Amino acid sequence: MGVEVVCQMVKSRVLYLWAVTVGVLVVQVVAIRPDQTSKNMGETRVASFALGSFWRGEAAFGCLPGVVRTRAGYAGGLKQNPDYHSVGDHAEAVEVEYNPSMISFEQLLKVFWANHDPTQIFGQGPDVGPQYRSVVFTQDDEEAAVAAKSKAAEQNKLPQSEVVTEIQSMGVFYLAEAEHQKFELRRKPQLFQLLGDISDEDLTSSVLATKLNGYAANLCPPNMKKLLDTKVSPFLLTRPNLQQILQF
Repeated sequence: MGVEVVCQMVKSRVLYLWAVTVGVLVVQVVAIRPDQTSKNMGETRVASFALGSFWRGEAAFGCLPGVVRTRAGYAGGLKQNPDYHSVGDHAEAVEVEYNPSMISFEQLLKVFWANHDPTQIFGQGPDVGPQYRSVVFTQDDEEAAVAAKSKAAEQNKLPQSEVVTEIQSMGVFYLAEAEHQKFELRRKPQLFQLLGDISDEDLTSSVLATKLNGYAANLCPPNMKKLLDTKVSPFLLTRPNLQQILQF
């Protein structure tokens, strides 16, 4: 076996072990074991929101305690199989899987209101168009009532403006293309590499990637950010160097 092949094997193994170590540490911080999924975390629910661009919208929920995973997609319209360049009458949306024993639908709504301007009619900030409209998608009548009450409370805070957020029964959620999943994390290569060699499919459903996506966008709650800073920063500063390892 050639020296180059051996070096490559060592490098791959080192980086794999390094990524797994960081992953375990970060996952421990957010109180979720690496092998946990929605099946063994107890009952989970799904909530969906449209709050402008799903790039930032997905990150807004990812770092919250109790949120298991997030996915970017399209919802709210009738067009079948929309995509980023042909969204039709859909809105860019975020699907949030969460543990209701740790975080409530009402708490998710508070995050929703805090992370966009619900008084904008035709977009959000520089993003213009109906695909960036504000929508709370509800699963049943109970959620619709909670959403309506939350919207009324938000309107009371903004007496000079009209909250134009729609409350809409959830239909089909169409998953967005791979390059739009965990977009904020993808923009931070140093953080992204903590996941190791991960497929697009696994990235979309990854619990760890969900947390790191919120962290990458600097949208974690203060306590969570502090904990992740403590665990992640040392590894970003001390990534093992292959040449140093081969000297031993």
